[in-house]
Amino acid sequence: RFLISFDTKNTPYIQTDILIIGSGVAGLRAAIEAARYAKALIITKDKLSESNTEQAQGGIAVVLSEGDSFERHIEDTLRVGSGLCNEKAVRILVEEGPLRIQELIQWGANFDKDDGRLSFTQEAGHNMRRIIHAKGDATGSELERILILKVEENSNIKILEYTFAIDLLHKDGSCFGAVVDIKNKGKKIIYAKKTILATGGIGQIYRETTNSIVATGCGMALAYLAGAQLMDMEFVQFHPTTLYIAGASRALISETVRGEGGMLKNKYGERFMFKYHQEGELAPRDVASRAILREMKETNDTHVYLDLAHLDSQFLKNRFPSIMETCSSFGIDIKKDLIPVRPTAHYMIGGIKIEINGSTNIRNLYACGETACSGLHGANRLASNSLLEGLVFGCRVGSSAGKSIKDGEKIETIPEIKSILDYGNSKELDIEDLKASLKS
Repeated sequence: RFLISFDTKNTPYIQTDILIIGSGVAGLRAAIEAARYAKALIITKDKLSESNTEQAQGGIAVVLSEGDSFERHIEDTLRVGSGLCNEKAVRILVEEGPLRIQELIQWGANFDKDDGRLSFTQEAGHNMRRIIHAKGDATGSELERILILKVEENSNIKILEYTFAIDLLHKDGSCFGAVVDIKNKGKKIIYAKKTILATGGIGQIYRETTNSIVATGCGMALAYLAGAQLMDMEFVQFHPTTLYIAGASRALISETVRGEGGMLKNKYGERFMFKYHQEGELAPRDVASRAILREMKETNDTHVYLDLAHLDSQFLKNRFPSIMETCSSFGIDIKKDLIPVRPTAHYMIGGIKIEINGSTNIRNLYACGETACSGLHGANRLASNSLLEGLVFGCRVGSSAGKSIKDGEKIETIPEIKSILDYGNSKELDIEDLKASLKS
């Protein structure tokens, strides 16, 4: 199935070896690795840096701290995933994670340090402090910065911003690229030997979300229309604490705030999390979100509160500068005021079904990051495993796609793929309406 009418015989085209759709951590890391073997082209429907990665606050869970071990991280991931995780994928994530982080540091990534050593924090579901972070609470921004730097200096990687993927070009169970709309240039076909979907999550289909404006689920929709299998679509993670100001967009209040001692209270000033879980504020996200919703219902309120007033003022300023600035813009001083919070759609656990190497049931089509699903997270993602997933599996998928291109292999230009759709009397495609349809 296709969404628009087109004919490969008379549509302008571009050729590349590997097409990467999406520019978050997974897409960028996949492009860097793929470029070791072939020419890569990244397309993104907004500016290159616009993604969920850019907005990620908390950090990256990785086994680098003293006393930690692969088995402890694996155990936490499996437990929080409610026993539904793909254990092979979990082990790959955890064991390859340190390599990817050391690589970032070699490239120039600046993670926060204490006395010259990496600084670690704790988040919900973890049995110890194993989350590294950057610029206090702007880890995603630092990650995006260094990956974009590596992409832009690589002569094997080209970038097309403001380019909207409308359809995957597919025939007889194989993918040959995509039909796209390039801003101010119109509709084109991009022929590719391999195509990697790294389009992120689905947050924007919800009224309230922590996600970037580009997180509309387009990659999953495109893959499904082309015949790809989806998996675990019933599992959508809600983040327990997003800033709730009526009429304002929802801003994430990182889980690390509770990891550093932040307390959840109801409108009567009562802590309540220990009623629902023995770990209190550090209960897994699904437990914390349900507990908050129950408390809201029982107290007949629209939100609960996050209390940081007992924490050192200078520590808060240094550790959570972005959160402090956001709250301050609404007249909230986190050093003394309660922060109104409630759960909001945050992360798509399900997605395009992939094998460990990122391949799908469609030949030459791969997926990685939030848009993909290997079963890694089970029914519930462990905090700060998502950026690590993008790094580890982005690298793996880029490598797999690149290595699968045979020496001398030519881009397969198909004699003809034609899609004819009846739009009545309309002669022009309404791209904006099409984008809205994909989003819905």
